[in-house]
Amino acid sequence: MIRPRRSLLFMPGSNARALEKARNLPADGIILDLEDSVAPEAKALARDQIAQAIATRGFGKREILIRVNNLDTPWWIDDVAMAGKARPDGILVPKVSSVEEIHAIADRLDEIGADPSIRVWTMIETARAVLHAEELAATSRDPRTRLAGFVFGPNDISRETRIRMLPGRAAMLPLITQCILATRAYGLEILDGPYSDFSNFDGFGQECAQARDLGFDGKTLIHPGQIEACNAIFTPPAEEVARARKIIAAFERPENASRGAIQLDGQMVERLHAEMAARTIAIADAIASMGH
Repeated sequence: MIRPRRSLLFMPGSNARALEKARNLPADGIILDLEDSVAPEAKALARDQIAQAIATRGFGKREILIRVNNLDTPWWIDDVAMAGKARPDGILVPKVSSVEEIHAIADRLDEIGADPSIRVWTMIETARAVLHAEELAATSRDPRTRLAGFVFGPNDISRETRIRMLPGRAAMLPLITQCILATRAYGLEILDGPYSDFSNFDGFGQECAQARDLGFDGKTLIHPGQIEACNAIFTPPAEEVARARKIIAAFERPENASRGAIQLDGQMVERLHAEMAARTIAIADAIASMGH
């Protein structure tokens, strides 16, 4: 079954109150963070608090990821060891730029005997990662890597490349498209990075709509106030779902069983439209089952 990933909210692992609050927020997923939002002296505390939060459960159907520190830091080995024991749905690894790093994560998970259900997500945050997006995605052919998808990180890419983060992100679109194509070529998921100006609701809504139209599966968020709008924008509209059901029903009629294309409401509809309709229905049903 398709899993909705409209909204994944970052929550600092060092903030016990935030971890508790995360259990009742209407996000599709929670990213329990050990990286940017946690000071170096608080890393060990954050690790313990995240492990305890997951052990206590109570997150419902929300997907739980742990963002570990990147492989250039002294913390990532302990982070992955904790995650392996805690058994979240996945771990999110920042600043992955090479195939070797993906294999290093896989090796570490194997060494600690991590449950095979734990998936790996990598953040595309460097020029090198964008240039090698297809190679990185191709590692998913090896089940050992556990690779589920990418999270595009525009802020770090902007810092490294000097591409300015302007409304509409026109200058960054080639990089975004490259990463989306790489994930789709290998059947992976991809999430858009966060929108930093959380008090600018219009700008946020426009960026969510752009992300949806570009083909992102959802968006990572930095503030609970962004969840509701994000969910609404990434939820297929009722009329789109109704149209999808109509297309499926038309192709299921006995007289259309062998046809590659049919006429429906004055339009030509092909089998590929039926495939797209089936996905729309699956997403809508999965969202309904989340209960928020």
